[in-house]
Amino acid sequence: MNFYTISQLSQEFDISTRTIRYYEERGLIVPIRTESGQRLYTKKDRAVLKLILRGKRFGFSLEEIHEMISLFDKDRTGRKQLEKTIEYGEQKLKEVKERIDDWLQLKHEMETILEDFKTRLEELEGSE
Repeated sequence: MNFYTISQLSQEFDISTRTIRYYEERGLIVPIRTESGQRLYTKKDRAVLKLILRGKRFGFSLEEIHEMISLFDKDRTGRKQLEKTIEYGEQKLKEVKERIDDWLQLKHEMETILEDFKTRLEELEGSE
């Protein structure tokens, strides 16, 4: 069985060792320990870490990520995990769409204000 050290995972995923230890503290990954106390991570731990980082990138909370990951251990078919991931994914997509709408509205407002300022400046320059 291949094992990874915390340093190897840290370098591979470009995250700090402290971040990995934090995920361990939260119960998301559970490395084995050598007699000297060194953490060794399995291929499964590596895969879970990859899922955690992907989930964080998509805006999922650690609680949501933990729930999605742990569902696979409870239902090896993956059905419950997929159902929960779809549920959370649809919610995140809705939130992203709302943020995009907010940003587009802000963009429109800024464009309108800038055009007004430019018009006012032209009027001021024309009256000199």
